[in-house]
This record gives sequence, structure tokens and C-alpha cells, in this order.
Amino acid sequence: MRSLLKNAREQKGLKTRELAQLAGIDQALISKFESGTRKPTKDQVIKLSQLLEIDYETLMVTWLKEKILYEIGDEELVLKALILAEQEIQNNKKEINSALVSSIQNILDEIEILKNKIHSFNHFELRQISKTLELEFVFKSIHLNKNPLTLEETKLVINDGLTISEKSMQNHLEAINFQEAVFYIKDLTQKKTSLNEKDFLLLHNLIFKGFESENSGKYINDPVITREMNLFFNWHESQKNNLHPIILASEAHLKILEIKPFENGNLQMANLALNWILTQYNYTYATIEEDQKSIDEYFSILEKSQTQNDTSIFINYITRIEKENLKRAIQLVEK
Repeated sequence: MRSLLKNAREQKGLKTRELAQLAGIDQALISKFESGTRKPTKDQVIKLSQLLEIDYETLMVTWLKEKILYEIGDEELVLKALILAEQEIQNNKKEINSALVSSIQNILDEIEILKNKIHSFNHFELRQISKTLELEFVFKSIHLNKNPLTLEETKLVINDGLTISEKSMQNHLEAINFQEAVFYIKDLTQKKTSLNEKDFLLLHNLIFKGFESENSGKYINDPVITREMNLFFNWHESQKNNLHPIILASEAHLKILEIKPFENGNLQMANLALNWILTQYNYTYATIEEDQKSIDEYFSILEKSQTQNDTSIFINYITRIEKENLKRAIQLVEK
């Protein structure tokens, strides 16, 4: 804890006095936090995490670890007690997940009906849906990342190999690369390959192919990031058969954005991971509409979910988006 706080403060070029003023915490306390002679409160941890831009989960886990060690030290039965505590926490999580599923059960039931209807279509109709939705997913995904190509221009670039005047080479490459990433996920889905680190890094390499190659396919050079991503993939592996796919996909998206493992492309990778999981379970792409109102809503929901530390806010949002996109898929055939 102390090294995390001190290193982050120094990296931001702040003196203890300046940090104390920004945080509304006594300067002497800041010094004691950094020397390890005093522990911050939970509220102080949250405030320092935001001001120093330290990953909230990393700082909170460190704080909790030190709190546990301080409270129980080397008591003889501590390991047995921790095992029992872990079991109880897991049981509580199951109850919370069950409550969350119950709260959105009606819309989940509607989604299953829509999904089954799509799967009743013939091969030609399914191909028509897939082709249209893949194009829209590429366009809306790169648009979310401020790429200026229109839907029609995106189609000309990725389907016909044309060059759009007054649009940069990077604009073109972003569309081409993202389509390759979508095809790669499609292939992984057909092979029933679930989210994993090797293919996740390959996807990052794909979306930056031809530009920013130096950092593509690599995490930020930070052991904390590497550890956090290991924990992320362990979490996914342990929960993929326990959580509803929409909940699993939504939480994966949030976790990637919290960790921010890459120098660039974290939003795209969170988006790809979300849809990799969804398509693996035969759902359609959860795409954000290209109009500014929808984009603003997406970022607002993300911020609200993160600041309130409440994943259900984002899960409810993605559930609604998935339902709308399934209805859109059906309309492509029935219009």
C-alpha cells in the first residue's frame, strides 16, 4: 500500500502537501500512509485511487490484505478461518447473482424467445443477417472510437477494397483490421474457443496491424497489469459456467476497462471481449448505435457503473441493447 501510494504521487509530480489539499486529508496522515505507520480508511482509499489514478481494484485488494493481516496476524487457525470466509463470500456472490438474474428474468426470457426465432430461420436468411450485422458491428465499433468513415464508406473499404478520398490511411486500416478481428472471433466461436489470453492478445495485434505496431499485442510493461490480467482470465475460467452469458460478457467488458491493460485500444478490446462471449453463446452483437445520444448514454452508463461500483447498472444496459439488436436481426428478414 505505502509503495503504491508514494510511487503514484511521485509519478504525478505531487508533493504530500499538494495531495493533502486535493484529497482533503491532513498532510501528516498522507505521510503516515506512505510510511506504513497508519492505514487509510475505505473512503480515503477511494479518494486516493481517483486522484492518483491508481486502479481501484488493485488498491482496494492491497488495502484489504493489509487490513486482514493487521487484524488477525499469525493466529494459529487463521488459514482455516480464511477458507471458511472465502466459502461464505462465494455463497453470498451466488445469492447476489441469483438476485440479479431474477431482477432481469423477464427481459432474459424475451431475449431467449427472440434468439430461438432467429435460429429457426433457414441458412440463406441466417447468412443475410450475419453479413449485415457484421458490417454494422464493424462500422459502429470504429465509429465509437471516433473513426469518421460512414456506413457506406466502411462497406466500400472492407467489402470492395476501395479507398475513400479525404480519409486517412489509418481510418481505412482501422475498418479493415476490425473486420479481420470480427472474422477471427467468428472462427474462434465456431471452434468453441472461449475467451483466453493468447487469442485476446492476437486480437489486439490484429486491430493495430499496420500502425502502432510497437505496442500491439502487448500489455503495458507493468507487473501489476500482468497480474491483474492473469486474475481476469482466472475469473473468466471459474465463472463461465456459473454466470448467465450476458452477465459474464458485461462484467468482462467492465473488468478490462478497469484494468486498462494496453497503451491503446482498451475500449475496442473490451468491446471485442463482450461480443466474443455473446456470440459464443449464440447471441447477436451488442452494438452501440452511431448517433451521439446513444454514444453519450453508453459512456454515461459506464461511468455510473464504475463510480458507484455497481455492475448491475451496466448489465441491465447491455441486456436491453442485446434485446434491441436481436429484434433488429429479425427485422432484416421480416421487413
